[in-house]
Amino acid sequence: MTRNIVAKRLKVNGIVQGVGFRPFVFQLARKYSLKGVVANTSSGVSIHIEGLAESVSSFEADLANQAPPLAYIVDIAGQTAKVGQYSDFAIVKSQGNSQMSTLISPDVSVCDDCLAELLDPANRRFHYPFINCTNCGPRYTIIDDIPYDRPKTSMRHFSMCHACQAEYDEPTNRRFHAQPNACDDCGPHVGLFDNRKNVIDDPNPIGKAVRLLKRGNILAIKGLGGYHLASDAGNSDAVRRLRRRKNREEKPFALMSADLATIRGYADVSRQEEQLLSSIRRPIVLLRKKTPNSISDQVAPRNNYFGVMLPYTPLHYLLLQHDFTALVMTSGNLSEEPISIDNEDAFNRLGGIADYFLIHDRDIYLRSDDSIVRHAAGAQRFIRRSRGFVPIPIFLKEEVPPILACGAELKNTICVTKQDKAFLSQHIGDLENIATFDFFQLTVEHLKRILDIDPEILACDMHPDYMSSQFAATQAEIPKIQIQHHHAHVVSCMAEHKLDGDVIGLAFDGTGYGPDDTVWGGEILLASSYEFKRAGHLATVAMPGGAAAIKQPWRMAVSYLQATFGDDFQDLDLPMLREIEVEKVTILRQMMSQKVNSPLTSSLGRLFDGVAALCGIRNQVNFEGQAAMEFEMLAAESTGQVYDFQWEPGENCRLLTAPIIEGVVADMQRRVAVAEISAKFHRTLIQLFAEFSDFIRRDTGLNRVVLSGGCFQNATLLSGLVQALRDKKFEVFTHQQVPANDGGISLGQAVVAAAAVAGR
Repeated sequence: MTRNIVAKRLKVNGIVQGVGFRPFVFQLARKYSLKGVVANTSSGVSIHIEGLAESVSSFEADLANQAPPLAYIVDIAGQTAKVGQYSDFAIVKSQGNSQMSTLISPDVSVCDDCLAELLDPANRRFHYPFINCTNCGPRYTIIDDIPYDRPKTSMRHFSMCHACQAEYDEPTNRRFHAQPNACDDCGPHVGLFDNRKNVIDDPNPIGKAVRLLKRGNILAIKGLGGYHLASDAGNSDAVRRLRRRKNREEKPFALMSADLATIRGYADVSRQEEQLLSSIRRPIVLLRKKTPNSISDQVAPRNNYFGVMLPYTPLHYLLLQHDFTALVMTSGNLSEEPISIDNEDAFNRLGGIADYFLIHDRDIYLRSDDSIVRHAAGAQRFIRRSRGFVPIPIFLKEEVPPILACGAELKNTICVTKQDKAFLSQHIGDLENIATFDFFQLTVEHLKRILDIDPEILACDMHPDYMSSQFAATQAEIPKIQIQHHHAHVVSCMAEHKLDGDVIGLAFDGTGYGPDDTVWGGEILLASSYEFKRAGHLATVAMPGGAAAIKQPWRMAVSYLQATFGDDFQDLDLPMLREIEVEKVTILRQMMSQKVNSPLTSSLGRLFDGVAALCGIRNQVNFEGQAAMEFEMLAAESTGQVYDFQWEPGENCRLLTAPIIEGVVADMQRRVAVAEISAKFHRTLIQLFAEFSDFIRRDTGLNRVVLSGGCFQNATLLSGLVQALRDKKFEVFTHQQVPANDGGISLGQAVVAAAAVAGR
């Protein structure tokens, strides 16, 4: 019987370089006794295999289903080839030029194999805090240019010893071509210093750092994507001191604990949340607090949740094996500044916060904050997409021109496109100071370089005062397209789901520049990638003091009271009005009546703020959305009761807020519990927007609803509205790959710009 020998050539695209893919192919070929070669190419990996037909088929199945953990296969293209004269299977040198269009892996946590070696006294890398292999460790934050080879990473300063080089060169070794490969003899090292740059002379700097943390000291610790500021999370004095020095009054701190069992001691962890915590991405996950718990109440005051992560670097594991319930691990910066990545910069900027510095000598080329996620409405939801996920692309429904989208002002990310891929940057932050703007520009250049993208189009927000828009204006040689904020929100979610055609878009957030020169934020749009029409919006009210109304929600409460009750509102029996000086309220009334620094807003975020202030939650916030967040957390289980609501029919309907405000005020005067008011308010919004969507459907025939904008970080609103819309048989689309807040808006900008260029 003649043996059926066949040959195939396979081209694999995706994240397949620097992740152990070629050794995996090599060992897979040997498993099935196949001959041929595997090589890196300018677009991925090329494989020639030949052998028995059934073995080739088994090889192809395993290639797709058993790839290394960091590999991300986009597609495998195969074609029949001629049987050659290969005597075995080999890994050969890279093919093609150095202009790589292959994808770069994100930074991920240390793998189980490396962790076992780290904790094995018999292993030569025992307690070495930079242990890694092709399945784990740094990638994005240490690469300076393409192709991804050691000389173009921050590891170029470290020459491998004989033992590490032998691992690097051996195709069957887990560290074959692992660019960050090193050991204690040849790689980076840690050192301990005080905040005056004096060396703390100790043979075990990590052990000394642990003792300092246990004594209540604050440490600046250099990690994977930047510095953390760390303290013992059970020590209230240390956490309070960290708050004061960092100028972070109430915003929650992130926690890191050694394992899931420890986390379960102070927080509830569902099966889905356990999967998020344990993934190789290692994001911060929002978990409901247990009551009581051993964590300092200074970590997340007036908040029902902790933000918790598991260790993701070997150094973290070495610190946390010393019986800490949790360490505070917050970004190494002063509030509103980018995190520090450079040792000298860290000493200069963090010296007034940290008592000691645990640093290392491996450079970080690009800062990357920890990602933040939660599980809500049945899926993972990003609050911040950064370390562990960037630069994995969002795959678009079709190829688009090379575009640079500059993002929004707050929670800025940028987006660059290449073919059918959109690459969102790591979290850059709020573009409100020069340091963050410098980081923004650095990120633009870095992504263009490592992804080999030369943008032909610039997309930016319509707001002329955004730093991102001003940056776009300086790029005179590139055509620019201005995109309305909420249109970009809706299209960012459409892009995730590869939606064509028109949708009903609910875009709810705090602030966005409207074409009518008002502040938008409670928008119901009829939208496609190419264009949009405003079908409805929350009734506008004055925003007295402009940006001051965001930081002082009582201003919005006064505005809604004035709009609802007229000048007689000051006679209402409300605790909030008793707390605010009469003169301040009078000044606000005059500002609104004379239209002085009182732009009109339709923002749902501002409505949340105003109602929260009416209910006595807080008159001033210390971080964006604080009042609304605390108001949501107070909500009782819904009884199904709602306040009256209505809209004015027309081409652009006004959804009236006055009936809702009247209901809230009546409940406050009847001394109804704030928890009940919060539940009714949320239920009212859910029913209002579901019924208004149904009203639009009857007129347009549209059955797809897209939800986007920062207000959908509110899990009660998100879950309730998704369910209410589904009950009405709508197809509902929500964010799962990028944040619903402004961190995802650059994706929408890029796709709208592509549609504008295409004219559809």
